[in-house]
Amino acid sequence: MGFLNFRQNTFKHGVHPPEHKSDTNELPIRQFPFPSLIILPMSQHIGAPAKIIVREGEEVTRGQVLAEATAHVSVPIHAPVSGVIRKIGNVPTLAGQMSEGIYLEAFPYSSQEVAKGEPVPLTACPEDILLGIKNAGIVGLGGAAFPTHVKLQVPEGKECEYLLINGIECEPYLTTDHRVMLEQAEDIFTGIRYLMRATGAKRTIIGIEANKQDAAEHLRAHLPTDIPVSVEVVPVKYPQGSEKMLITSLLGLEVPSGGLPIDVKSVVVNVATTAEIGRLLPHGRGIQERVVTITGPGISKKGNYRIPIGTPLRYVLEQVGAADNISEVYMGGPMMGVAVSNLDISVVKGTSGILVFTENEVKANKKIYPCIKCGACVDACPLSLNPSKLGILAKFEAYDEMADNFHLMDCFECGSCSYVCPSHIPLVQYFRLSKSIVRKRQKANQNG
Repeated sequence: MGFLNFRQNTFKHGVHPPEHKSDTNELPIRQFPFPSLIILPMSQHIGAPAKIIVREGEEVTRGQVLAEATAHVSVPIHAPVSGVIRKIGNVPTLAGQMSEGIYLEAFPYSSQEVAKGEPVPLTACPEDILLGIKNAGIVGLGGAAFPTHVKLQVPEGKECEYLLINGIECEPYLTTDHRVMLEQAEDIFTGIRYLMRATGAKRTIIGIEANKQDAAEHLRAHLPTDIPVSVEVVPVKYPQGSEKMLITSLLGLEVPSGGLPIDVKSVVVNVATTAEIGRLLPHGRGIQERVVTITGPGISKKGNYRIPIGTPLRYVLEQVGAADNISEVYMGGPMMGVAVSNLDISVVKGTSGILVFTENEVKANKKIYPCIKCGACVDACPLSLNPSKLGILAKFEAYDEMADNFHLMDCFECGSCSYVCPSHIPLVQYFRLSKSIVRKRQKANQNG
C-alpha cells in the first residue's frame, strides 16, 4: 500500500548516500547502564541556558528539576539519576566550548525510579499543554534541540491545518526513530492528541521513508479512530527528513524563503519528540533520558539504547566495546552530525546517535582542489541554492552578498553539496561559518 505513495511529488534534487542501517534497525531499544557520574551542561538546547537552582552537596532525586528555564525560548533540566550534586562549574560541550553545568554523582544502590508529578490531562487547554511540554524540558529530539513549546505556538493571524509527524530519519546509520515507531506506537498517538489540541491542527500525517515499511505497517495497524491521522510513505532520499522537504513531499507545498512551516499552515514535529510528549505528560514527568543509536565500524555492541541524559561519552564507549583504533566519533549522523573534539562531553537532549569510525575507514585528510564548475552541488541542493557561488563568495569573505543575493540563511546545512563535491571543498563548513558571521553582524546592527 505504501508504495503507491511513490506517485506523490517529492522535493527536487537531494542525494542517495549508503544507508548503513541494517546493523541496528532490527535491534530493540535497551536500557543503558547508569554511570556513576552524570555531566549536565546548561546549554543543551537552542535559546537561553537553564538556571541552576540546586547547590553543591545537595541530594536530589531522579526527575527533580535541577535548573529552570530563564526565558520563553528555554527549558528546565531534570535530574537523570538520584544522587548528590558534587560540583557546579564549567563542563565541556560538543561545540568545543565550556558551559556552566552540573556534576551529579549517582547513588550506587538507588532503584532510580521516577516519582510522578502533576499530570497534564488531554482535555487541558492549549496553553496548559504548552506549559506542560515546557515544564517537561522537551526539545526537538531529531537533533535541533529547539524548545518544543515554542515551536508549537501558532502566531496570531496564522492557523495550523496540518500536523506532520516526522518519522523519516534519513541520516545514514541512525535507527532511533525507526525503533520508537515500532515499540512506542501508543506513546506516539497519545503525543499526537496533545499536539493536535495544542496547535488546533485539523489533520495529522505521519511521514515515513520507504525503507521503514514495517514501521508504517505497524502504525497503520494501530491507528486510533478518535483523531484524523494517517500514515504516508515517501521515497528514500536525503534530506527527506528536513521540515521543508517533508512538507513538499507530503503536501506539495513550498515554504517561502525565510519562512516557517506555519506559513503554509503546517507544524512539523519529530516522531521521537512526539513519543516523549505522550510518555511524559500523562505522568507529569520531565525528560531524563532519550533513545540513541550507537553504531559504526568501531563499535562491537551496536544498538538502540535508552540513555540517561548527561552520560559521559567516554563511559558510553567503554560500555559498548569501542575499538582501540578509534579515529573519529560523531554525535549524530555522518551528514549533519558533528565530529567530537574530545571524549569528555556527554549525551545531551539533542543526541540522536553516536557513530564511531576506526582508522581503517577514515582516510587521511583529502586535498581540497579548486571548484571545477561541474554543477554537482547545484544539482544536489534541495533548496535550489548555488553552493558553488556561495563557496566562492565565502572564500572572499563576501558574507553580506551571500546573504542578500544568494539566500545563504535559507541553507539548513544538510551537507548534500559537500557530499557530491569532486574537489572535496567543505562547502557546508564554509556556510556554517558564514552564517555565524552574518548573525553576529545582524545582532551588532540591532544593538546599534
